[in-house]
Amino acid sequence: MCVMDTTAAGTPGGDADLDALLARVAAFARGVVAPAAPAWERDRRIGREAIVEAAALGLCRIELPRAHGGLGLPFSAKARIVEVLAGADFAFAFSLVNTGNVATKLAREAPPEVAARWVSELAAGRAIGCTALTEPQAGSDFAAIRTTATKVPGGWRLDGEKAWITNASDADVAVLYAQTEPGSGAKGVAGFVIDAHRAGFVRRPPFALAGQHAIGAGGFALDGYLATEAELLQPAGRAFKAAMASINGARTYVAAMCCGMLDEAIRVVRAYGGSRHAFGVPLADHQGWRWVAAEASAELAAARALVREAAARIDAGADAQLVAAQAKLVATRTAERQLPRLAQAMGAEGLREPYPFGRHLHGARVASFVDGSSEMLLERIAAVLRAAPT
Repeated sequence: MCVMDTTAAGTPGGDADLDALLARVAAFARGVVAPAAPAWERDRRIGREAIVEAAALGLCRIELPRAHGGLGLPFSAKARIVEVLAGADFAFAFSLVNTGNVATKLAREAPPEVAARWVSELAAGRAIGCTALTEPQAGSDFAAIRTTATKVPGGWRLDGEKAWITNASDADVAVLYAQTEPGSGAKGVAGFVIDAHRAGFVRRPPFALAGQHAIGAGGFALDGYLATEAELLQPAGRAFKAAMASINGARTYVAAMCCGMLDEAIRVVRAYGGSRHAFGVPLADHQGWRWVAAEASAELAAARALVREAAARIDAGADAQLVAAQAKLVATRTAERQLPRLAQAMGAEGLREPYPFGRHLHGARVASFVDGSSEMLLERIAAVLRAAPT
């Protein structure tokens, strides 16, 4: 059941239109995503039916150029939208944004025949997209990937294994990175468009996780997979740099998602504190209890300020590597610290499935690993500070 007439989505062109879109996103998050999220977790699956509904709102084409039927919004709008969605369910928001990212990338960079094959399907939510960098033996050390791309007549033969890929369980198309010159490190990495329904693509079973199964985490193998010349998205020498450039955006919107989870947890706690009584007065009248939400709201404001700064720099095309790393580090650690305290403020009631605390706790844990672990972020921040003049 969709919460709106899809003809109302339109193409936002200003702050008022974006605010109206955000209001529709909030209604969709609370009316569709939040009620369905527990079932997706129980069934260990991506909420594909809700992705189709989200696509009808335009949420798979946020940054997609208008020439391709997209909304043509800036990165900062995407960060605000996924923040709202993550307040209902981190895994759904992360799955959705990855599909939208692939649609935008193919529209901007793929040859016309490849873009025509996939962009409209992704934008409508009929196809699921993923980006495949990580391998069983190569995570944060992206340059160490072992999947090979060998030139053959008419295209490329790809062989190797990918793991810990968001949406891998259901992906129809992947932007995949492979090594064209083993031993050459970053300079040999090239990017390809992979059709998951073609011979040579071998999907692995989805990972059994502690939670957040709607993220579709898993892997796949390429066994003699043949990519055409047109499906070489970025040649060696360009792909590694392009992939690293996108990481600042990913870190920023993951930080925004952590803010969304924390914001929703604060909202739930405040509502509960006003309705539940203890010792003859509402919980919110107990100083120690109300300080929990107060502290969380203050730390949320600090994390959100870093997210907004990083998003503004990305919109402007400025260097965002430092503030994006800072935003993700602060937002993930804030969520991991404050969500358990907010859950505790609910008492045993917070353990009930309709409340988001269990999912959000797992979501914050996942956020601390994706797109650079907290330890990698500290290294990145330290490197930038070390290089800066004193």
